[in-house]
Amino acid sequence: MTTRDPAAPSLGAELRALEEIVRRLESDEADLDEALRLFEEGVARLRRARARLAEAEQAVQVVLAQADGTLTLADADV
Repeated sequence: MTTRDPAAPSLGAELRALEEIVRRLESDEADLDEALRLFEEGVARLRRARARLAEAEQAVQVVLAQADGTLTLADADV
């Protein structure tokens, strides 16, 4: 698992920013240049959010006790 930059926005912050970008793009309040900038920012934020989700998926594991007393790591069923 990679170490996350503590200065990086949280997943929640990324999602809120994406929602605002979508709202602004749908409202037609931005001219073409601004819309392109917003689109590029949205793509970058989406990539970071997907990477955070992939990290979380790798981190969410459980230790299962087997009948013979051994322990096994498995993906959590969340």
